[in-house]
Order: sequence, then C-alpha cells, then structure tokens
Amino acid sequence: MSATDLLAQLADGAFHSGEDLARQYGLSRTAIWKQVASLEKLGLEVQRVRGQGYQIEGGVDLLDESLIRASLESNAARHLAQMDIHHRIDSTNAELRRQTPTAEGATVCLAESQSAGRGRRGRAWVSPFASSIYLSTAWRFHGGAEVLEGLSLAVGVMVCDALEGLGVEGLSLKWPNDIYLHGRKLAGILVEMSGDFSGPCDVVIGIGINVQLPDSVVEAIEQPWSDLRTVASGDFSRSLLVAALLNRILPTLATYEREGFAVWRERWQALDAFAGRAVVVDNNGQRLAGEAAGVDERGALVLKTSLGLQSIHGGEVSLRLRETTA
Repeated sequence: MSATDLLAQLADGAFHSGEDLARQYGLSRTAIWKQVASLEKLGLEVQRVRGQGYQIEGGVDLLDESLIRASLESNAARHLAQMDIHHRIDSTNAELRRQTPTAEGATVCLAESQSAGRGRRGRAWVSPFASSIYLSTAWRFHGGAEVLEGLSLAVGVMVCDALEGLGVEGLSLKWPNDIYLHGRKLAGILVEMSGDFSGPCDVVIGIGINVQLPDSVVEAIEQPWSDLRTVASGDFSRSLLVAALLNRILPTLATYEREGFAVWRERWQALDAFAGRAVVVDNNGQRLAGEAAGVDERGALVLKTSLGLQSIHGGEVSLRLRETTA
C-alpha cells in the first residue's frame, strides 16, 4: 500500500481502524502508521483516536481525472492531448516548461500541492494540499508572440465565466491577471512564453484559485485574500471546477491566434475592478498616476492622465488604487 492508497481511504472523512487497514493491505500496524506520517508531511492533519482509528476531519476533495474527463464538453475534449495529476510538485508551470509541448492540442498539468508555486513578479503562491486549484496548460501557437497580446486577460474572463457557471457571484478582474471575489484576491494567472516573436511560440498558462485555505497557511499571504468556501454550494467539486475551466480555455486556445483579445474586451471591461478609479501604475520603478479607463483592443491598460490617454502594456507592472484626500 502506498500513501496514495491510504489517502484514497481517508478522503471520505470517516474513521478507519488501523487494524482494519493493516488487514486489508496485508501490512503491519507500524507500516500503516508510517504511511499516515507521510500524509502529514504533505500538510494534511490526520486525527488519531484510540478505539476508532485514523481520520481526516471533513475529508479531502481529491482531484479525480475520470470525473474531469467525463465532464468535458466535446469541443474541449478533442483539444486535450494529455493530462497529468500530481500529488506534489514544485510548480505546474515549471513541470510543463520542462516538457516538449505537443505539436497539436493541449497538455494539462494539475497538482494537489506545490512546493514552489509562483505568481507574477516572482511572488510565492501559497499551495496547501487539496485546498486550491493549481492548473497549467501548455499550447503551441504558430503565429508568434505578437498575436498573443491580451491572452492573460482573456483567461481571466474565462475563469470568471467558469466560476459564475458554478454559482459564484461577486467576481471582478484586476489588470492584468488577478481575479477578485468581493474585493479580495481569489485567483491569479501566470502566462509564460518561449519561442520566436513572429514564429512558433510555446505558451504555459498557470491558474491558481483559492478553494478552501486552511488556517495554518493564511498568515503567509501578503494581501487581502478570499477563497470559495463561503460562497460555493454544498455539491461544489474541485474536479468539476477544473472541467469548467478547461471547457472554456481549450476551445479558446484553438481560435485565439485568429480572434485575438478584441472579442474578450467588452466582457473584461464589464468585470474591471478599478474602472473609473484613481490608480497608480508602477512599471519597473516608474510611477504614473491617472484614472483607470479600461483596456484597449490589445489588452493594454488605458490611463486618463494630465497628458491625455496613455496605454500601459505588460511586463513588471504593479497597479494600485491611489489614495485621495477630501
């Protein structure tokens, strides 16, 4: 028996007798105890109660590949070339960047936890076990990086659409890659590209969504945050959320070179968290104040400034609300 087998048993949230587990797998009670210890190294809290056995209180919503695949619409399933689910990995984006992308279709990497999850600007992304979505998708484009402007913004709209389809309300977008829930950060997007500016270009799209963060990790988060546990219905499943994301992302990747961001612009602006508000943009130490005026057809942030409209493109850019005085 592996730790994976034991986790599958304890995922239901019920007590499981160590004696019964040992008998079922033909192991000693000591061997079962060692496997429990390996689960605790993943960050899971396993209760031990004499006379009852082992329990993960509340259970664990493990990712289920068969459920994800069964929930894919045909237009998404036909674009899925490969899907891998890991218990623990350094980073789903890093794993896909180590691989050679398939010539056609998407390679999808999921993890129950990450040891080195990253957001934009190299920030750490807190990644506790089975508590969030850590999803990356690799796709090869042939028209070059120049046709991919605005892709991270379009993905943000897709994430919001997937969540709204599962009954989540109160979502908004912060340029260029954050998803808010009631004004607090719920999810982030990291798009990494390699290849020719005008030729073949490999793209890895990473999506992290807070689902049910344990109290033990929230102190490590450096900004106001939110997760889905307070707004999701009782039948919410991380696997169904993954399927909902892929149902929107995979067909879009197949058409993005042709359609670009322009078809997503109106929807993005309807979700804009900072529309019409006073903001400050910090671009590699250069600060620019103005009023957020949405995005242009290429996905650049538009600012109303004292010098007129200015467009801010991607890069190491930080967007913040500007403090105003009465």
